[in-house]
Amino acid sequence: MKRAFFALFLAATLSGCATSWVVDSDVKSFSSLAAVPSGATYRFERLPSQQADAARQESLEAMAAAALEKVGLRRDDARPTYSAQIGARVTAGLSPWADPWLFDGPWGYGGYGYHGYARRWYGGGWYGGPAFMPPAANPWYEREVSIVLRDIGSNRVIYETRARNDGPYNASAAILPVMFDAALQGFPNPPQGERRVNIELRAAKK
Repeated sequence: MKRAFFALFLAATLSGCATSWVVDSDVKSFSSLAAVPSGATYRFERLPSQQADAARQESLEAMAAAALEKVGLRRDDARPTYSAQIGARVTAGLSPWADPWLFDGPWGYGGYGYHGYARRWYGGGWYGGPAFMPPAANPWYEREVSIVLRDIGSNRVIYETRARNDGPYNASAAILPVMFDAALQGFPNPPQGERRVNIELRAAKK
């Protein structure tokens, strides 16, 4: 999904005028919870790929923990009610407003397009391979976060949610925490189907 108003905000930000913008996330959630027990707790569970880069995963968990606390869940690794498995993906690509005749296609750089080595972050680490690399002036970032909660006693999934966002900002450290908030909006009884969640993000003062 391409969001035209992001381009307007980007222009204002580059001019030094913008103080905030709206992070719009497409969210889809599934729940079997009627209510959250008083004093409910959780612990994080990591996939093997996430264990390979503990520092990056700890950063993501700190973002998710802040969002989970806002909906009434407290982290307690010793006596958890639930286990929480989280994920995050950030992919850099070419802006939908970039000129395809200038930067790609048969008339791109050198007559063969501009290619290189792409790197993508999937929560558990960076993965790369030969891919189209967008010009620095025309980036576009696609992001996704996810949270899966399981009941510790039964190992049954009781809540699953994910949020997607795309735009021109290279500011994942600021945007991902907001996306975790969006993913948990309505917890534990979210609306059915995919929905748009808009949260204002205040920009740091220069």
